[in-house]
Amino acid sequence: MSIIRPAVRCARVAPSLSALRGFATSRRVAEELKKTPLYDFHVQHKAKMVPFAGWSMPLSYGEVGQITAHKHVRSSAGLFDVSHMLQHQFVGASVQDFLLTLCPSSLDSLSPFSSTLSVLLNESGGIIDDTIITKHSDESFYVVTNAGRATEDKAHISEKLKEWNVANKGQEVEWTTLEDWGLVALQGPKAADVVQTLTDKDLTEIKFGQSAFVELKTGEGEEKVKCHVARGGYTGEDGFEISIPPSSAVALTTRIAAHPDVQLIGLGARDSLRLEAGMCLYGHDLDESVSPVEAGLSWVIGKARRAEDAQPSFPGKSRILAELAKGPSRRRVGFEITGSPAREGCKIFDKSGTQEIGVITSGIPSPTLGKNIAMGYIANGSHKKGTEVLVEVRKKMREAVVKPMPFVPTKYFK
Repeated sequence: MSIIRPAVRCARVAPSLSALRGFATSRRVAEELKKTPLYDFHVQHKAKMVPFAGWSMPLSYGEVGQITAHKHVRSSAGLFDVSHMLQHQFVGASVQDFLLTLCPSSLDSLSPFSSTLSVLLNESGGIIDDTIITKHSDESFYVVTNAGRATEDKAHISEKLKEWNVANKGQEVEWTTLEDWGLVALQGPKAADVVQTLTDKDLTEIKFGQSAFVELKTGEGEEKVKCHVARGGYTGEDGFEISIPPSSAVALTTRIAAHPDVQLIGLGARDSLRLEAGMCLYGHDLDESVSPVEAGLSWVIGKARRAEDAQPSFPGKSRILAELAKGPSRRRVGFEITGSPAREGCKIFDKSGTQEIGVITSGIPSPTLGKNIAMGYIANGSHKKGTEVLVEVRKKMREAVVKPMPFVPTKYFK
């Protein structure tokens, strides 16, 4: 999936490492989990498979550790399976207006084959899910949502679409999900060089946040498959997200993985990569109580859509406009922490240690920086960079300071 704003694009699949430690791996549990088209490929490459969002997903491969995998993405190219993400296709004469009733972004201002991060909102302005919306034309959109929110997203979209089509007879919207398609992401400074070996198309024509249908070679011969290729990602590096027809998913992934610069990367490194890039994870840094303003995602709210009388309207508009005007009660920010790393749930206090003012939602020791970093929500007024606070880690107060995100500079191709 391609993205537009590097500092705040939300991670699409990474679990917190603390959550991964508790995952069960029994045969009974494994049999209940869904499998991506690349499941056997992962097993053949000695992946450690763990449950995530109802799917069996690779945590790591062979003896390669998380830090080694993380650093390979920063220096070369890492290949991720994100096929468990839910891919949607919306088509129809009124499709753009329909999507505008679900999200606050100005989709009408997108040019063909460009994308934006957006959010699906509930009636109180909370985030049902974060999503990447790609406009192919005024009558065709490609959308990707989170695997862990698939049930909620489908129910929400189904209800809203039924109402829309009843009210817009003759201009109905058709919605399909690409349930069996592959979706892989190649991330890192050598990603473009790798993908360029598979196609005659000049990939420099596709900038960050743009996409195209591209024919890619799937084997040693000249056999090719037409894929949706989007330039962007969730690591802060240059890269591509490639949607692959079911019959070619394994062959193309195998071809990419065979390149000497490519290493297979699992969920463990994805979490540290996305946090260094300042990207939030639904269910940890986002939920249905959080508004896009609180989450630092105000930029996804189109300027034209902020007018009170702008139509079509979007859910929770009154709350969101009020927060834009007066400021939210809390804000998502980054932290650098001295001493032990702060994990999700750690409480944040003011510098005196007497007043609780926030909570950590994600935290790691940064492999790139060699420092403890985190993100979380803090009371408005205490959110400015350089603000000194205390974080309670294992019943001990640790010094911390508010830091801007991303923690590691982005390297997108623009």
